[in-house]
Amino acid sequence: MSTVRPVVAVVDDDPRVLESLEDLLESAGYVAWCFSSAGSLLDRRLSGVDVLITDIGMPGTDGFELRDLVKKARPELPVFLITARHEIADQFRAQGTSGFFRKPFDGQALLAAVANALNDREVEGNDES
Repeated sequence: MSTVRPVVAVVDDDPRVLESLEDLLESAGYVAWCFSSAGSLLDRRLSGVDVLITDIGMPGTDGFELRDLVKKARPELPVFLITARHEIADQFRAQGTSGFFRKPFDGQALLAAVANALNDREVEGNDES
């Protein structure tokens, strides 16, 4: 019997954050796909991705723009925004996401939020059957 591990895509232009989140997610049993830009994720496509975690402040397509593009293509996909910025406007713009975390954030809180989002999707999927 094989267990399919959920895939969490992480987009951040800071390689240290990518490495840290990859280690955290994989230690919790997820498959982590890491991307240094929104474009590199979009080039790969979203098929197979179960959750998206994206930084807000990135060059090119920022996290808000990526969230909007993803929600058009996959409205059911849970999206979490992370940021080191602390402007209050970001909280308003983060509405419509599954979660918003300010760096440095509690890794266990992020893992719990990811697990909850996946459980919610599973329950909703079963309700439609």
